Amino acid sequence: MHATTTHDHNETSAARAGGASAGERFTDSLRDDNAANWQAVVGHRFVSELFDGSIDDSVMCRYLIQDHRFLDGFLALIGAAVASADTLDARLRLAAFAGDVAGDESTYFLRCFAKFGVSEADRAKIPDTAATAGFKRVFRDAADTRNYTIILSVLLVSEWSYLSWAMRAPEQAPANFVHAEWITLHDNPPFRQLVEFLRSELDRVGPAHASEAREFFGRTVQLELDFFDQSYELR
Repeated sequence: MHATTTHDHNETSAARAGGASAGERFTDSLRDDNAANWQAVVGHRFVSELFDGSIDDSVMCRYLIQDHRFLDGFLALIGAAVASADTLDARLRLAAFAGDVAGDESTYFLRCFAKFGVSEADRAKIPDTAATAGFKRVFRDAADTRNYTIILSVLLVSEWSYLSWAMRAPEQAPANFVHAEWITLHDNPPFRQLVEFLRSELDRVGPAHASEAREFFGRTVQLELDFFDQSYELR
């Protein structure tokens, strides 16, 4: 379960100024602004086929190759979040997040590539999709701002959208570890706590920079949808 976040009067007033209605979390308003694309991501064909294990190996391999391409930029973005955060507690939590991405998730990719028989040289020959290039750009653009709100807006989409679809997985996991572990990597108690932390931070600092948050949040949601779509394009 997600933790409950308590707002004081000033934070509630700021949320209203940022466009969220009374009683609504700022991050909920960001998601609601992008409801059509958000639901298209959460209910995507890729997700359904991942859940039942029917996704074609070529699609899954293509997806993972592209996803692995922006691991470097994603870690740099988390590093920018550490540098721009305004509290020690936030810095410590974000630093731990970077360690998680560099550890279990990175290892998962390498195991999958070994299963698919795709070498590093093979992967290097495959060009970036437009969505991959877009993710690299938005990660770089957000990091370069050194604006904590903007950085959080991009990080939150990347994690919250995945939690949102992974939470819908059926109880019976697919047999293939490639499918099953990609689901469990994005729905487990520590990951839910991470998403709640990112939401709480953006609820706290976002209303003061609402327009920037909305721009980068919406841009990243669109990229998530494009990324799923383009995994089905033959190359």
